[in-house]
Amino acid sequence: MSNREIYSEPSRVSAVDGVVQVDGPDAVDIAMTPEAAEETSERLADESIKARGQRRLKDYPHRDKDA
Repeated sequence: MSNREIYSEPSRVSAVDGVVQVDGPDAVDIAMTPEAAEETSERLADESIKARGQRRLKDYPHRDKDA
């Protein structure tokens, strides 16, 4: 993993004039169509579940390090 900053505070999200706006840490400021926001939210949910599993299993000796 790179040396990038890892944030623990969630981004703020709002709907304004038919556009989804995301304001987050480190000056994140993006606007998306509702469709793009929905797809992004699904991807975030899927990958957050995967990351939680990785974090939970990282210290188990049977875990394949290349997975």
